[in-house]
Amino acid sequence: MRRLNPTRLPIAMGANMKYRVTFGLWMALATTGVWSQTPVEVAEWVEEKSPSAPAYSTDQLIPVEMPPHVTLKVGIDPATLAVGATDSVVRYVVVMHNATGSVNVAYEGIRCTTGEVKTYARVNAAGKWVNNEEAPWKDMTSNLPSRHAYAIAKQGACDGRTAGKRDDIIRALKRRQVARD
Repeated sequence: MRRLNPTRLPIAMGANMKYRVTFGLWMALATTGVWSQTPVEVAEWVEEKSPSAPAYSTDQLIPVEMPPHVTLKVGIDPATLAVGATDSVVRYVVVMHNATGSVNVAYEGIRCTTGEVKTYARVNAAGKWVNNEEAPWKDMTSNLPSRHAYAIAKQGACDGRTAGKRDDIIRALKRRQVARD
């Protein structure tokens, strides 16, 4: 597309017309939002102090649908599900059963805005919580054993890059369960 240069307009156009064209071009740029936007300062994200791993039950687990090639049975205890008031981290207890019958339990958090997961604590062989001090945030889509977190995020914990509300998350996860049955 050829640009109109107001300083090279035909001489027959007259000075007044050149100013009108120049003014019109400036107004067009200003109304497109190029110069009319004010920068918005975004506060730095700060994670809430995570509460201790909550008590959990395996009686009311909501199953999480996993890909067909995954033999792990995954469920979350809805009583442990919480969304951080200031950091929007979705925290929950996840219970995983593998084909051999062993059970793994973890207290995790999903950060929807960045697509990351963090394991705050795990249950050891004695049935006690072991805190994972200084646990890093990890990408949910990497080839780590966090496929269940990605499934939880996709099935209701996250609405795009926004954390859902607690009750909405539980409803969404249960809806998936009903659709499968």
